[in-house]
Amino acid sequence: MRKNLYLIIISLSLTSCYTYQVKKPVDPATDNKKDAANSTSTQMKSTPAGSQIPNAQPAPIPVNIQEKLAPNKNVKIDVNGKSYKVIVDRWESDSLVAHPVHQPKKILKFHKNQINAEKIAEKRFSQPIADIITVTAYAGIGALIWYLVH
Repeated sequence: MRKNLYLIIISLSLTSCYTYQVKKPVDPATDNKKDAANSTSTQMKSTPAGSQIPNAQPAPIPVNIQEKLAPNKNVKIDVNGKSYKVIVDRWESDSLVAHPVHQPKKILKFHKNQINAEKIAEKRFSQPIADIITVTAYAGIGALIWYLVH
């Protein structure tokens, strides 16, 4: 029982509630679904029977890497197929200057064309992981109390 308890304590101490999550861009098509439905129904009423106007798909919004990678952000980036967990220091022209998360003295430089903009993941608090850790800790405490009583 003690080995299991020690294993649980060690695993909980090594678990973090923070994860790297890719921030999904806001899709203007989903924001305007109500407006599109209303405008489509009015267009159908005003057009002659049998002729329909196809819906125009908006062009994808280009991602501005320099806005996503602001100074002092803790991010995970994909550069030429290799991922790096870095803290952004600054932008020098078209180059990102950053340092690895646990190595502040090491400097990394990447050109903005090398960075995969779709795989930029910010470090964020994860509520489901925090809930799992909390429930597991309470269950462990309850099991410990039950073990001590019996």
